[in-house]
Amino acid sequence: MNKFTTFDGSVAPLFQTNIDTDQIIPKQFLTRIERTGYGAFLFNDWRLNPDGSPKADFVLNDARYAGASILVAGANFGCGSSREHAPWSLLEFGFRAVIAPSFGDIFFNNSLKNGLVPVRLDDSIVETIVERAKTLDDYSLTIDLANQTVTDRNGLAATFEIDEFRRYCLINGLDDIGLTLQNEQKITEFEQRSSAPSRFAVASP
Repeated sequence: MNKFTTFDGSVAPLFQTNIDTDQIIPKQFLTRIERTGYGAFLFNDWRLNPDGSPKADFVLNDARYAGASILVAGANFGCGSSREHAPWSLLEFGFRAVIAPSFGDIFFNNSLKNGLVPVRLDDSIVETIVERAKTLDDYSLTIDLANQTVTDRNGLAATFEIDEFRRYCLINGLDDIGLTLQNEQKITEFEQRSSAPSRFAVASP
């Protein structure tokens, strides 16, 4: 998992409420057995026509937001079914963080485990960010995870809360496997002890 410390990124505004995981990554793409390749299907039904051509009126098809790495959305982002594919698709599309007033609980936790940073900010601050992203050219934000702040070059400064353990994992790039491997030496020593012949073993007759 890539580390997330201080991140500067351009902003794409998708200011709708209750964007659920089936809109983020539609169910017909969940039959893949790989963990990769989902970015191409992000917001598929909103982003693409049935023939695969881009819909001109969808924000992520607007040239102004090409390469955006911070998505700003409305309340209850990521609600709905529990699918880890949702943060996978956002990450593969190029997003490192999503800012919203609130998130679906399962999506929020899945994001943290996969290196996508969900940032909860007050509605008024999110609305300010959305308006600036719509009206200012090359609008960007700086997310400082160590200090839990979101700032821009236009005077915006906001703080957000995040679980201390998850913040540690994100800053150090540790997913569940990475956390386990921190104890690799102890695990190896335990396995060696477990596989060694016991001095109390009974000899075969």
